[in-house]
Amino acid sequence: MAKGDRQAKARGRSSRRGRTLVAAAAVVLLLGVVGYFAYRAQASLPGTQFPDQGNLHIASPESPHEPYNSDPPTSGPHLPYIAPWGVHTRPIPRELQVHNLEDGGVVVQYNCECPDLAAKLKAVVQRYEKNVILAPYPGMTPTIALTAWTRLDVLEEFDEGRIKRFIEAYRGIDHHK
Repeated sequence: MAKGDRQAKARGRSSRRGRTLVAAAAVVLLLGVVGYFAYRAQASLPGTQFPDQGNLHIASPESPHEPYNSDPPTSGPHLPYIAPWGVHTRPIPRELQVHNLEDGGVVVQYNCECPDLAAKLKAVVQRYEKNVILAPYPGMTPTIALTAWTRLDVLEEFDEGRIKRFIEAYRGIDHHK
């Protein structure tokens, strides 16, 4: 093989290596950009995220189970059926509301004797045919709590925009594994 042929082949290999390195760098850069925007999208979701405690079914609200990592709960052991969607005038057992969250529900709860606030919350919840519940929750610390699977947001006063944003972000997302 002539010296010129060897040099041409070497230049060809070098050129291919260069293109491969450029393509690999472009892929790494693209993955970095996608990862950054995925992280930012997750970070901008409403509420505080809690670790997923799984979806173990239990026989009754009195069945022993691990404690929930949030109050109201956002995941974990729950009953094998759901509460009806819509407005409730009595508290819903924690072990029942968790199954609604797993099925793509959002639960809006309040802790006060406050008919005006309850009426405002009811007006928001009734805009949704399913996947949203309103119920009192005596004994919780905040005045209003919004829960979805692994998410909790708390408010001390009515903020319709914030409540609607939470509902719209999580309603209808099924979490069965």
